[in-house]
Amino acid sequence: MKYFLRKLTWLLLAVFSAIVVNFVLPRLMPGDPATVLIHQLGNLDPAAESAIRAAFGGQSDMSLLQQFWLYFTNLLRGDLGLSVSHYPAPVLTVLGKSVPWTVGLVGLATVISFVLGTLLGTEIAWRREHSLSSAVLGVFLFVRSFPFFWLGLVLVYFFAFRNPIFPLGGGADPNILDRTSWEFVRSVVKHGFLPAATVALTSLGYWLLLMRNNMFNVLAEDYITAAEAKGLSTARIKYHYAARNAVLPSITGFAMQLGFVVGGSLMTEMVFSYPGVGFMFYQATQQRDYPLIQGVFLFVSLAVLVANFLADLAILALDPRVRGGSAE
Repeated sequence: MKYFLRKLTWLLLAVFSAIVVNFVLPRLMPGDPATVLIHQLGNLDPAAESAIRAAFGGQSDMSLLQQFWLYFTNLLRGDLGLSVSHYPAPVLTVLGKSVPWTVGLVGLATVISFVLGTLLGTEIAWRREHSLSSAVLGVFLFVRSFPFFWLGLVLVYFFAFRNPIFPLGGGADPNILDRTSWEFVRSVVKHGFLPAATVALTSLGYWLLLMRNNMFNVLAEDYITAAEAKGLSTARIKYHYAARNAVLPSITGFAMQLGFVVGGSLMTEMVFSYPGVGFMFYQATQQRDYPLIQGVFLFVSLAVLVANFLADLAILALDPRVRGGSAE
């Protein structure tokens, strides 16, 4: 219980720190959202300019502390401000349209990559003297050395341009209006296959190598030798004793990776023009949409912090040593 409360306290402090940083950073940038939008619209009368500045919270007459309190109370209500590039849409609405695409694509690809990499790493470490193990490891490490965007471009060239098996980009066929139909689901899967494969292939080698190295350390432990001396089955020793303990260091990295899923895989989404958070963040940066950039940063920060907190709880549940230490 003490372990849980300590981690929860640190989570709350980290969340508050992220909110403070998210408040301060835009105020260090030149200009403000209202000025950017007024410049983009051009030829506005003074009344319209005043209305736009009021809509973006004209706070020039407020102290920094008063501005933070207003920002914090708005944040508690789910108000992240208005997007400049999607004016007058709220930032939360814009994020709500992009987050599901990214979570569905990068999240699923990350889970698949982690599971396959962990299983392959376990087998390669267990069969470390087999020549095929070294070959499999070498292939995936070679693929991992490719940049995201380069592998994405290769896949686009061979499987979308030269051989039009998959679409060149986008998230779904825009001509399908019924988003509850199976036709739309098939279109989403078809459009998302190449970007998901890019994310999975380039990250699989990392999980494989990490699990392999962890397994090597665990297999040298005395309790593995004792389990073999007892005559336990190979599967029980491999998965229940070795893999269960070897996977613990990977869980934290996996949680952080899942946290960054909310931010999207920027380069991959740019290559495939995929309508996720990464592509939206790139567009927001080009258009100097400070409120939207601020919203993305906050979302990513909170996602990483919560994911790490959940990873700590998972380790607490899987590792009896942590439970024993936290009970003291």
